[in-house]
Amino acid sequence: MKSLYRQYTLATLFIITISILAGLLIVSLVYNIQIKEKNDEKNVEVAIEITTVLEKMHGRGFDKYLESITKLGYQAYVINEKGEEYSFGEPFSDKELSDETRFQVLNGNIYHGMRDYQGKLFIFNHYANSVSNTVGIPYEHEGMVYGLFIRPNNQLLFSDMHLLLLGFLLALAVIILVSMLVLAQQLVKPIKQLNDATKHVMEENYRVDLDITRKDELGQLARNFSNMVKQLELNDESRKAFISNVSHDFQSPLLNIQGYADLLKSTDLNMEERESYLQVIEQETKRLSNLTKQLLLLTSLDQSARPVRKSNFRLDEQLKEVIYKYRWRLEEQNIDLSYEMEPVMFYGDADLLENVWDNVLTNAIKYNIANGEISIRVTEDNEYVNISFQDSGIGMEVEEINQIFERFYRIDSSRTKDGSGLGLAIVKEIVDLHSGKVEVTSNGKEGTLFVISLPRN
Repeated sequence: MKSLYRQYTLATLFIITISILAGLLIVSLVYNIQIKEKNDEKNVEVAIEITTVLEKMHGRGFDKYLESITKLGYQAYVINEKGEEYSFGEPFSDKELSDETRFQVLNGNIYHGMRDYQGKLFIFNHYANSVSNTVGIPYEHEGMVYGLFIRPNNQLLFSDMHLLLLGFLLALAVIILVSMLVLAQQLVKPIKQLNDATKHVMEENYRVDLDITRKDELGQLARNFSNMVKQLELNDESRKAFISNVSHDFQSPLLNIQGYADLLKSTDLNMEERESYLQVIEQETKRLSNLTKQLLLLTSLDQSARPVRKSNFRLDEQLKEVIYKYRWRLEEQNIDLSYEMEPVMFYGDADLLENVWDNVLTNAIKYNIANGEISIRVTEDNEYVNISFQDSGIGMEVEEINQIFERFYRIDSSRTKDGSGLGLAIVKEIVDLHSGKVEVTSNGKEGTLFVISLPRN
């Protein structure tokens, strides 16, 4: 597997190379289309002025004149019709000149070598140190025809400022390359940390510390990753606690059923004892059945396995049916229940909401006092249908109110055998599915008020 740093480095070098080649191509196109011909014309004008002076000179004085011209930044090459050749100034590295060119110039024509030369790639044609890359002008001196070939001296073209500019460009290129490599390192470093952290999380090791303090997208990714790991750790702890609680809640009734079943094998039991043991087994079986149903419902709500099936139904009539179902428990504990309900049509999942009223009402009965009271009211406003359950039970402290919707949490440990600790967790899940809210208030030992608000639309 190629590392991201290596890929980024190769991509950077590739982009720089392509950019340089593209820049050279563009500059070459501009040079060939616009500058090359103008440069040729300018040098032809210079050569004509030189030959005009040479034609007026006598003797070998033209040697010194051409030497002085080369000191001004030119290279010169002279031929005559006798085949003699003379070089002035910086010598040409390539003195090859075709017979056609020689014939052309010695017969009075101008040679446009700087315009037509194609010996090198891109703009480098301009710097070719060849006689072919010159302009050629014919002239006469003391009855003999000569050809003068000149071009600017490449070495003199590069002044100190040109060298300084070239050094600046090279330094700039190095700085850009090093900066991009450092930037790549800075980009890859947090990604490596995140990669190592994911390996720890895969091994269920959630103690991961990321030393990433960036304020860009990578920093945001690191913060989100840390938050995700914390949530995974909480979920893992909740899962383990859930399994532990479920195991405990299943183990207790199973042990009771097994114990009393063993007792029933005894032949020394009378009928009254047998009925008592069978009643315990029946109660524990119902307890297991109820716990299983609640676990299945809670699991389906968590996983969205059960879709919300909404329809219009009479909410007040549903509440009255739930109250009637538990009238025997109210009478058994001598609890006085009163309600105030107007006819209310509601659009929601009737089956799920029945679980809400069932759990809230059984809690109000279970944690009430002897000869206590329960009051149920249904009211409406423009936005919500509000269902309140007020009891005169043992009440709750503030710390307990903050925990009652946690799974397996029980307020009164002395009554743990009467419930699973899942009822209010189910209530919260179902109300949330209906985009509603649950508010709980309690004054210590003076009872508890549950208000469930469900949006009308």
